[in-house]
Amino acid sequence: MNLFQLWLMTIAAGAAVASNYYPQPLLDTIANEFGVSYAAVGVIVTASQIGYGIGLLLLVPLGDKFEKKGLITGMMVLTALGLLTSALSSNLNLLLLGTVITGLFSAVTQMLVPFAALLAPAESKGRAVGMVMSGLLIGILLGRTISGALASLGNWRTVYFVASFVMLLLAGLIWRSLPNHRQQTSIVYTQLISSVIWLVIQHPVLRTRALLGFLSFVLFALFWTPLAFLLSQPPYQYSEAIIGLFGLAGVAGALAANWAGKASDRGHNREASLIALVVLLLSWIPLWFATSSLWALILGVIVLDLAAQLLHVSNMSAVMRINPDMRNRLNSGYMTVYFMGGALGSLTAAAVYQYAGWHGITLTGALVALVGLVLGGYALYRPGSPH
Repeated sequence: MNLFQLWLMTIAAGAAVASNYYPQPLLDTIANEFGVSYAAVGVIVTASQIGYGIGLLLLVPLGDKFEKKGLITGMMVLTALGLLTSALSSNLNLLLLGTVITGLFSAVTQMLVPFAALLAPAESKGRAVGMVMSGLLIGILLGRTISGALASLGNWRTVYFVASFVMLLLAGLIWRSLPNHRQQTSIVYTQLISSVIWLVIQHPVLRTRALLGFLSFVLFALFWTPLAFLLSQPPYQYSEAIIGLFGLAGVAGALAANWAGKASDRGHNREASLIALVVLLLSWIPLWFATSSLWALILGVIVLDLAAQLLHVSNMSAVMRINPDMRNRLNSGYMTVYFMGGALGSLTAAAVYQYAGWHGITLTGALVALVGLVLGGYALYRPGSPH
């Protein structure tokens, strides 16, 4: 694999995962255009997370059976089709359909990471995986920022039109540039899926880490889904472009991810996980004051994202150590549960904000974080814990 191919896979991973974050700065604008409530429009984010979670469970394992380049290219084309459906939607139901299609097939990101490791020479597999994972993180960070900027140049539909074109372009480049590869296996599809479910049942570490990941992504979505509503109203009244800039606060998460990886390598995974759970709870204190203080909001964003990424990387490090020969399926099991947390958080956030406002969001977030700390602390430090 040459440098161009590695960069291509990195950019493709970032663009695909960003497709799930484009709607967040646009929710207030979409609600006004379609004449629907905040609770109704918040389902857009939920639909995206549900689609992605289903894709992780039902589509990603196909990479162990079918030709990888063709599968990746096809999923990217279908992601573009979902984005185009959203761009052309005339009502909320069509927009939701496009969002589900996009979320489902954007799970291609989790095929690109192991494919990069497969294509890279033995001495640089770690670098290849790290680079594609960096693309994923940057896509998550900049998806909201790019969305807000494009919406300010045109309207919310412009975001989807441009994103669809970019995905088609990247699909064409991948088809022309990457080699064919098919894994020699006779395992049938139902066995692939059932083995993922069996791994969750069989391994207590996977179950515990998936639950902690689920709760952390509930908190992540609980904050980000209603943020556009808060910032588009007094005293802020920000445009989509300004709202999108808050995604840059996630740079702290990149620093946390790096620290968590080093801590895990040194045998301090449990300590890093516990610190993350405590900080997740504390992050809701400044967020309570976000209705009147921009600095409190910025501090809360940074702390929340840092803790969420710290816990996520700690969880992944623990899960990947369970069985090196089953990392793809372990990843599929963990990430499916993880993104289901995002779906629940988004759905809950829209309803809570509609009826209880921002302070209802912060109280709900603090309660979920407290549950996570109690459950996580017990599971990680109880006598005989496999962690």
